[in-house]
Amino acid sequence: MRDVDAAGLGIGDGYPTRVMGVLNVSSESPYKPSVFDDAGDAAAYVDEELIGEGADIVDVGLESANKKFDVLSAEQELDRLDVALETIESTSGDAVWSIETRYHEVAEAAIEGGFDMVNDIAGFADPEMPRVCEEYDVAVGKMASPPDLTRPGAVEETPWAERKGAEWAESADYVDQVYEALKQHGLTDKTIVDPAFGGWSEAQTTEQDRETLRRLREFRGLGQPILVSINRKNFLRELTGRDTEQALAVSLAATSMAIERGAHVVRTHDVRETVDACAVGDAFTPDRLRGGSGDVTVEELDVQTEDDVARHVERLDTDDVAADATRAVLEVSGLTTAQAESLAAAASDAGAVFATGAGDGRGGLLVGSYRCLRRLAATAPEDGELSAVTDEVESLVG
Repeated sequence: MRDVDAAGLGIGDGYPTRVMGVLNVSSESPYKPSVFDDAGDAAAYVDEELIGEGADIVDVGLESANKKFDVLSAEQELDRLDVALETIESTSGDAVWSIETRYHEVAEAAIEGGFDMVNDIAGFADPEMPRVCEEYDVAVGKMASPPDLTRPGAVEETPWAERKGAEWAESADYVDQVYEALKQHGLTDKTIVDPAFGGWSEAQTTEQDRETLRRLREFRGLGQPILVSINRKNFLRELTGRDTEQALAVSLAATSMAIERGAHVVRTHDVRETVDACAVGDAFTPDRLRGGSGDVTVEELDVQTEDDVARHVERLDTDDVAADATRAVLEVSGLTTAQAESLAAAASDAGAVFATGAGDGRGGLLVGSYRCLRRLAATAPEDGELSAVTDEVESLVG
């Protein structure tokens, strides 16, 4: 997993989770407490409510991403940039400044004016965006999107059959689409990937967002830090029937879960509370082995499922070891003594282990890689004394 240096701010596994606070200079933005058209007022908000509450990054939006509004042109975004640049000059606190835009012209002007980072909500749909970010050596958040500047986040609108083939398009689920969308136009060394939570298109469902959070660890397979923007999002509010004003608690719970699953940056309007949630997430996220000497590095990957491993296999273009790298520990009970003995022998033949206790030998732990357990299920006679066990094993790991 690559660490990213964002103007001196380390982002990645080797650092605490970073909090990105939001400032909008777009009058149409829905969260009014963060919207300003006066640089002095905006600077006071940043110093008191964002940096003052613990934000590491200030993300400045020039327009609302709400689908009901027309998309601004690059020229219109540039017209709004002055307020943002004046705000930087008027702010006394220390933070990394990020410009949210989809246009490379706006990103370049912002960097020239004092911004440290780019947050591209259209995922390099402007193919010149990665070039600009590389030339200025800045970190860039890349949100999953179709190759369309006007439709940020709407990954379902990508012509997947043309891009990946009809067979892939038919079998791919939403998370697969998000993953592939993040790969379009490549990744810079300082890219931070954003899986695009929140109804960016009419087709996107809240269950798809929840599945993306469940499988967030898979996005570590891209080898870059992960940014999540889940603050008060509908896919969380629906779980408890809360409206936006009442959704802080679910946001904070999901934040700690996202960190445990691999998030490195959390974008939020609720900075102080999110800082606390990040502290909890960091404290209870397991440490992984990491070391190196000279050019050689060794890192324990954060993987729990075959799909997690498969993403790393794809990135490294190596042998498919996902089924060998993923291990299951299953408790089996209710066996006869003869069944337990037979299971131990069959497990050994398949490369797995069945360990019985010191009691009557009728139960124990079946341990092995997914590949070995599948081999056990496949080689057992369908009508043999172990069929009840192997059928269940096949249904769990097959």
